[in-house]
Amino acid sequence: MATTLGDRLIELRLRRSLTQEQLAEKADLSVDTVRKLEQNQRMTARMSTLNKLAWALDVETSVLLGAPRMLEPSNGVEPPSLLALRQAVTPLSDFPGVGDSEDVPVPTIAQLRDSIRSTERIRRQGELRKITAILPTLLADARAAVREYTGEDRAAAYAVLSEAYQVAATTLTAFGKEDAAYTALERSMAAAKQSDDARLEVIGVSTLSWIFSKQGRVADAEGVAVRMAERIEPGFRSAPIDLSLWGILLLRGASAAVRAERSDTAEDLLSLATAAAARVGVDRLDYATPFGPTNAGVAVVNAYVDMGKPDKALSHAKRITNVSSLPPTWLARHRLDVALAYAEMNRDFEATRTLLAAERTAPEWMRYHSTSRHLVAELRERERRRSSPIAELAARLEIDT
Repeated sequence: MATTLGDRLIELRLRRSLTQEQLAEKADLSVDTVRKLEQNQRMTARMSTLNKLAWALDVETSVLLGAPRMLEPSNGVEPPSLLALRQAVTPLSDFPGVGDSEDVPVPTIAQLRDSIRSTERIRRQGELRKITAILPTLLADARAAVREYTGEDRAAAYAVLSEAYQVAATTLTAFGKEDAAYTALERSMAAAKQSDDARLEVIGVSTLSWIFSKQGRVADAEGVAVRMAERIEPGFRSAPIDLSLWGILLLRGASAAVRAERSDTAEDLLSLATAAAARVGVDRLDYATPFGPTNAGVAVVNAYVDMGKPDKALSHAKRITNVSSLPPTWLARHRLDVALAYAEMNRDFEATRTLLAAERTAPEWMRYHSTSRHLVAELRERERRRSSPIAELAARLEIDT
């Protein structure tokens, strides 16, 4: 079984009966880039490069990156599988006459809201085992409330159901299950229309943009984010939360534009988002998503990394003063970007130190994140000592030798 990016690239290329030269031409890349990846001289690549290769090979980008590790036992207890989450998103109760109805106690609206807030806190910590354990129950509870209640309570239950489906969508996407994630998001958007919270549709489109980016559908990712941003563009008297949601959409669009190598568009969107963050003035957390001066700055660093400008990424990162305010998963992702920039400049000591900081911030997130695993594998290959911090990190992440 192919275990590295290079191994998967060879396997997929041979399946398509392509030479390295033909793949490079089809992907509009240099043969040297394809060769170095296949020879495992490089185990990471810019997302724009990966998207081009995936398009040329007619696969989703997540296939090229490889499926993230599945959930494994913890402290001797077998965790719920992703199958359980799939079943929760598409329960048999949706098919009258052939499936069993869900027989669960109906929670109060207050209990539902407490559950979704707790779920969001766990999500920010990157604790994927816990998320997969609690989401099936939360989804069943919310569906029971929707069936039971009427009027304002029913609309409030639909709001919780919409958010729960969104969390399911992001969790499934993190494990490379974009098909199931798309189904979850469709259900989230349908529930949002029945809810008492009009903003849920906006954050749902933000999630859709992220899923499209993960699939390599960068034009669609940019398009849906920008169109929704245009639709909700705030005015002079808009509330801070509406500025925040607008800014989140702009950052999604900018990220997609970078990966599509539309740098001018990306810079325009980042400029608008930075201005919106300045108007907000503080770092906010709305619908479990941060936005403000810090997150806008972090997004610029991410863009420079994806553009292949590591020096600018590191220079900008030094100017961000409040990164510790970010939720753990966002902070770990930022530290991964900084580590990627260091590695690109062959500053492996700093890259390793930054990866270790990311691991301390969100250890479980590190274990399942494809890019972090690829970078650790690459740095370990470049490190000749058998015992070293990067080798020890690779061992903790159980990266195959």
